[in-house]
Amino acid sequence: MTTFITRLDGAGTGPRLAVKDLIDVRGVPTTAGSRAVAEQAAPAAADAACLAGARAAGAVIVGKANLVELAYGAAGINPYFGTPVNPLDPALLPGGSSSGSAVAVAAGEADVAYGSDTGGSIRVPAAYCGVAGLKTTHGRVSLDGVWPLAPSLDTVGPMARDVAGLVTGMTLLEPGFTPAAAPAAALGRLRPEGVRVDPAIDAAVDAALRRAGIGLTEVSLDGGWRAALDATYAVLDREAAACNAALMADPGRRAKISADVRARLAEAALVTAEHEAAGRAFQRDWQAAFGRLFESVPMLALPAAPMFAPPVTEGVRHHHTRCAAPVNLAGLPALALPVPAGRLPASIQLVGPHGSEELLLATGAVIEAACA
Repeated sequence: MTTFITRLDGAGTGPRLAVKDLIDVRGVPTTAGSRAVAEQAAPAAADAACLAGARAAGAVIVGKANLVELAYGAAGINPYFGTPVNPLDPALLPGGSSSGSAVAVAAGEADVAYGSDTGGSIRVPAAYCGVAGLKTTHGRVSLDGVWPLAPSLDTVGPMARDVAGLVTGMTLLEPGFTPAAAPAAALGRLRPEGVRVDPAIDAAVDAALRRAGIGLTEVSLDGGWRAALDATYAVLDREAAACNAALMADPGRRAKISADVRARLAEAALVTAEHEAAGRAFQRDWQAAFGRLFESVPMLALPAAPMFAPPVTEGVRHHHTRCAAPVNLAGLPALALPVPAGRLPASIQLVGPHGSEELLLATGAVIEAACA
């Protein structure tokens, strides 16, 4: 198994915690899943800020979880450290970039895992491995001590087998966290414009919502989902190129970056300041569009990923993040939750206003119980 880059024998009496290896753990090198980083990485002098609550609660850190190199990809493949094996089916991709985090909780090697999500990197592997994952509101969890990909979109959040595990994860990230006392009274069913979703996934999401008995209204977003995807990728790629410019400028280190990620970074460096500025302008309108929608419904429901986990042999051929990335552009929290769909689970995504993690988890618990 290649779930962990570094296994640890952490001390403590609290929950077992896996930490994505772009989050600093005191005394352990942070590799960002990259040979180019690992070969020069010194042990971290201090924990990332997001580990403070876990340390105070006595969490047992079981290891630094594997990931897509530099967190720049959603398939879950890592040519240098190995690709984590999807516990649902070894022939299928685990999803990324938080691949090791998803596999650790799916395989029972951790009670909670920390992942990061810039364009879907918690929600996609949660969907592909049949676990739960929470993308937090941008800025709610400190990124101090976390290897950056695109800081204006990066978030840290928990992954677990179920909603109760996510609540545990949030209490570690944010001591005193408590889910809302009641779920959302209604949901807006969103069908992302221009995104081809497997009909079996759409059917599974609809069936789960019917079972939960929560009021449902079909809704749409002003501005266009496809346009939001373009804007998200312009912002993300421009920032990713800047964050990794030093690696790419050093010929020796650049040669040690895997071919796919190196090619993506080279392409990202071609995104112009004008393209980024257009993306930022769209972002402001996009955030306003969500704000208007939340005046009529408290929460949205849509698939977390448009497809079931593809075969490992298909590599990076697919567009894994098309249901997820525009949520990052809006800076909103989102819950990915497995729901029945036959041999493999589908994953429902609940999206709420800024700071609504408490309501998301309370609502997710109702859907989870209805589908049990």
